[in-house]
Amino acid sequence: MVVVTGREPDSRRPDGAMSSSDAEDDFLEPATPTATQAGHALPLLPQEFPEVVPLNIGGAHFTTRLSTLRRYEDTMLAAMFSGRHYIPTDAEGRYFIDRDGTHFGDVLNFLRSGDLPPRERVRAVYKEAQYYAIGPLLEQLENMQPLKGEKVRQAFLGLMPYYKDHLERIVEIARLRAVQRKARFAKLKVCVFKEEMPITPYECPLLNSLRFERSESDGQLFEHHCEVDVSFGPWEAVADVYDLLHCLVTDLSAQGLVVDHQCIGVCDKHLINHYYCKRPIYEFKITWWIFWLLSEPCASGCSGDIIFLFCVACWRTRRMTFASHKVG
Repeated sequence: MVVVTGREPDSRRPDGAMSSSDAEDDFLEPATPTATQAGHALPLLPQEFPEVVPLNIGGAHFTTRLSTLRRYEDTMLAAMFSGRHYIPTDAEGRYFIDRDGTHFGDVLNFLRSGDLPPRERVRAVYKEAQYYAIGPLLEQLENMQPLKGEKVRQAFLGLMPYYKDHLERIVEIARLRAVQRKARFAKLKVCVFKEEMPITPYECPLLNSLRFERSESDGQLFEHHCEVDVSFGPWEAVADVYDLLHCLVTDLSAQGLVVDHQCIGVCDKHLINHYYCKRPIYEFKITWWIFWLLSEPCASGCSGDIIFLFCVACWRTRRMTFASHKVG
């Protein structure tokens, strides 16, 4: 008698096909290897961390307790070091996070003892708190300057729905004019008015808007537009024209532009009968590059200041010498 042990092969299954158990085994394996999974598979068991955790944040080294990283449950750091996710290590065994670590120390100080950064680092630390989703730190930073003041400023700018569009228009017009004229700067006219100014020769505010009837018979209306590049207003708030001008200069300067502005008068365009537009007009000068004065002595010993790689005094001397040779 011949006793057959085991399971009969399934003759109906083609060569190379997987059994149901094989498919289940493959389902348990990671679908795609990670960057650190070059020659071996990652363990499927939860990752365990020591009580004292060495960190490598973009090349900056830190050491802290595991409980510090897990202090707030709903944060990215708590999730990363919960054991549910794999975190690679560097050659020294430090857990690596691919993020600039310049301000990570401020994040750790808050997690350790609730310390907040100084004012000059608030904006930078706020970005890190956003990245790591640390809600308590975000809330406290939002109540510090300059973020607290920025919230008030944005509330004011929210009264003008086209503020960002007009700001981009200023930059685009200035760029096109500078390119067309091959100039270092460009000028444009901007109208900024909080409310309609008196528009009669006697400064009598009979009308509170620039909409008039051409004639009583036809009742047709027209709306005046000042001959400017961009116009802001009107708005209803305590903030005045100078506050909006400050916002414009602040936001343009944040883009790396050098901005100068001055009031050059009013529109003064004739509207109808004895009515004239009294909206203030400002000239904005946008400079695209400037000469940076460096506090370095001239290599030739003339004790002149350097602009980029050229000494002012030597450059003037050489220019005069070149001009004299050219005339001679």
